[in-house]
Amino acid sequence: MKKESKWIKLYKASPLSARIGLAIIIFGLAVALFAPLLAPYGESEVVADVWLSPGGEHLLGTDQLGRDMLSRIIYGARNSITIAFITTLIAFFVGAFLGLTAAVTGGWLDHLLSRIVDIFMAFPTLILALMILSVLGTSVPVLIVVVALLDATRVFRLARALAMDIAIMEYVDAARLRGEKTLYIVRREILPNALPALIAEFGLRFCFIFLFISSLSFLGLGIQPPTADWGSMVRENSGAINFGILTPLYPAGAIAVLTVSINMVVDWFLHRSAQIRA
Repeated sequence: MKKESKWIKLYKASPLSARIGLAIIIFGLAVALFAPLLAPYGESEVVADVWLSPGGEHLLGTDQLGRDMLSRIIYGARNSITIAFITTLIAFFVGAFLGLTAAVTGGWLDHLLSRIVDIFMAFPTLILALMILSVLGTSVPVLIVVVALLDATRVFRLARALAMDIAIMEYVDAARLRGEKTLYIVRREILPNALPALIAEFGLRFCFIFLFISSLSFLGLGIQPPTADWGSMVRENSGAINFGILTPLYPAGAIAVLTVSINMVVDWFLHRSAQIRA
């Protein structure tokens, strides 16, 4: 009899909420990956009158310019998820690397990095992002870099706190006595022990960044039209609510469903990690 893989066992041991969340995440990733094949119309193709009701050839109706809403949401999944994921990767790599290094090195480097992070965290993130984007522009590369660097401050704080707790362990002292380099200690001694909490934080960071970019798009300083983005789609169609048309609720619902799904998986992962440590 063939043995089950650890991933299958892990899936069977997961609660229903985590399974539902994982299924929705996989579905969202599949939609984002195969958007050009799944969308019935082009991303910016005008195909009918404005704000048509759902039905017929347009299952979710049309938007304020007469573009197919289902196609826009499908392409919006690709743009919103991809940009948020790339931004989260950059924020996490920069914040975690600097936080772990600062905690292990200590001294002037730790103080310098901590004070720089304190300065950035002293300002409301949304206001600071709006100021920077107003000056530098709202292209996608600028948006990714700005949001990633601002969010890296949060990752830095968590990574530094985790590393400082681990750095006082005996096996870390033994590595120092052996004459190991700082990079070796971070990579081989501290990072493996901090990884469960960092993985859970990655999921939460993705949610925060996903919502943050959607908020910027809603305010007009995020992903710019005609590129489909769930946040900007809510703003563009917000006037439909005055006529009892539900068009802006579709992208808003997509944002909410994906965010809640990721949180359900992260909550289960945190609970499982706590049980393993206990």
